Amino acid sequence: MGDVVKFKREATGPGQVIDRRGAGGGYRPGMGTLGVGGGAVGIIIVLLLTLFGGGNDLSGLTEVLQPAGGVQQETGNTLDPSVDPETDLAAFLEEVLQDTQGMWVGVFEESGLDYRPTNLVLFNGFTQSECGGAQAQSGPHYCPIDELVYTDLDFLAELQRRFGAAGDTAQAYILAHEVGHHVQHQLGITEQVQSAGTNEASVALELQADCFAGVWLSTLKSGESAALLESGDLQEALNAAAAVGDDAIQRQTTGQVNPESWTHGSSEQRYQWLNQGFTSGSPSSCDTFGAT
Repeated sequence: MGDVVKFKREATGPGQVIDRRGAGGGYRPGMGTLGVGGGAVGIIIVLLLTLFGGGNDLSGLTEVLQPAGGVQQETGNTLDPSVDPETDLAAFLEEVLQDTQGMWVGVFEESGLDYRPTNLVLFNGFTQSECGGAQAQSGPHYCPIDELVYTDLDFLAELQRRFGAAGDTAQAYILAHEVGHHVQHQLGITEQVQSAGTNEASVALELQADCFAGVWLSTLKSGESAALLESGDLQEALNAAAAVGDDAIQRQTTGQVNPESWTHGSSEQRYQWLNQGFTSGSPSSCDTFGAT
């Protein structure tokens, strides 16, 4: 993988890696069902104003999966580190997870709220989540029902090879984006406004997670993070955001671009909002909902 983002001190935030890569795809916790959120958009506005400040109109958010339950603490059958070629990558992702969540603990505390941490599940090919089956083809993703982030490291490598999301900071951005979804879940955004049910709302949700990831990257610049921001690191993350834009992926896979089917935003939008979070260093700047 090459050099990874360097840490000047140990990350002190919460979160751990749950390694299921040695479980052979046979790990199957209790199945959950997808819920349907309800409630008023005004509740979400109050929550976001309380946590992030500002007076933005935050109408129209959505997500296909709905939350319930808490973080799982089980561990899969881990691979022997002495024969695992991805030991360093797994350790790096755990540091990123802890550093990112350390920031969110502070943000929540400033508003008198408790942050509930997520963990990162590593798997090969397939594992079971409370949202159903977690497959490599799904890419890195967050399940709000069991409150876990899932990723197949082989898919992460393929994402870099095929779509150009290259570099260790790109991997850190992708994980910070998924932690951003966990933040949205805790604020009640995803469950309260699922009824919007539009691509525009889905795009707004994804772009906000990009912006949240940018806010974490800004802590590397400011020195608050345990990690160091080195030359080229930010550009790696920005390039990754652009590489996984809906238009870029559609062009790569089908040769055609259909904006009506977008769910995550264009390359330009994803680049813009990641940079917005990085430049501002403030979650309150991440008002993607009135902007899309």
